[in-house]
Amino acid sequence: MTTSISPHQLAEIHRSGQAVELLDVRMPAEFREMHVPFAKNVPLDRLEPKQIAAARSGRPNEPLYVICLSGGRGQIACEKLTAAGLNVVNIEGGTSAWAAADLPIIRGKKSISLERQVRIAAGSLVLLGCVLGFLIHPLGYVLSAFIGAGLVFAGVTNTCGMGMLLARMPWNRVSETCS
Repeated sequence: MTTSISPHQLAEIHRSGQAVELLDVRMPAEFREMHVPFAKNVPLDRLEPKQIAAARSGRPNEPLYVICLSGGRGQIACEKLTAAGLNVVNIEGGTSAWAAADLPIIRGKKSISLERQVRIAAGSLVLLGCVLGFLIHPLGYVLSAFIGAGLVFAGVTNTCGMGMLLARMPWNRVSETCS
């Protein structure tokens, strides 16, 4: 089971001078927009637990802290990292809670969040399917049904194919210089 701590507890550990390795598992565009100063960006879709474990060979028992926007992706990353034998700690409430606690944060270029991009794309495709079905041919409704089924699948499995696809789009790519 993964343990978790509050942003204030992590900030106190960092202030005490103790070595803190913090992985931010959000997408690079999200990381660029706002992140904890000492966080390293390793997006969840590129997380390689075995590589991280190998890189930490000299300190396998030291905690590895994980953060995302609100805690969900962080929990998924923690489960993967724990399965690789690492001592992992999730940050409760993620970067949002860190910022709300008025702790130091680096702010950069704003972007549309991936979650919002998925809502825009899914809503647009459902609307398009309805318009096509009404005006052109009833088979147009199949597009709306397909998107609806995809959203149900995303909710049940906690994975979003549309989100993963959108994350790879050029406007969501960020140079590797912001870590």
